[in-house]
Amino acid sequence: MKFKLIIALVQDALTDAVLDAARAAGATGSTVITNVRGEGLEQKKTFLGLTVAGQRDMALFLVEEHRATTILETISDAGRFLDEPGRGVVFQLDIEDAIGLETQVQALKTSLEKDEL
Repeated sequence: MKFKLIIALVQDALTDAVLDAARAAGATGSTVITNVRGEGLEQKKTFLGLTVAGQRDMALFLVEEHRATTILETISDAGRFLDEPGRGVVFQLDIEDAIGLETQVQALKTSLEKDEL
C-alpha cells in the first residue's frame, strides 16, 4: 500500500474544521503542530516590533494514495484557501516507506474493498 503525506498550513481558527473535513473525506488520523509562522509575498506588519498576524497550525495527514487528491481538495475547501491570499496552503508529498501503520493499513484495506463493491 502506498501513502502520501498531506501538509496543510491553516489559520488556527479553521484547524478543527479542516481536521473534521479531512476525516470525513477518508483521512484516518492527523498530527497538528501548533504555533507555526510563515510569510507570503508581503511581509507581515509590525506594531512596536511585534508581528501582527494570526496564529497558524500545521496539520499532517498520512493517507492512502488513492484518497489523497480528494482529501487535499476537501482540506482546501474547508479552509477556504482559494478565497483570498494568506488563507492557507495545502500540498502532498510521496512517501517511500512508513512503519507503524499496521492497524490503519488493515482498516484502509477493508474500506477500499467496500469502495470497490
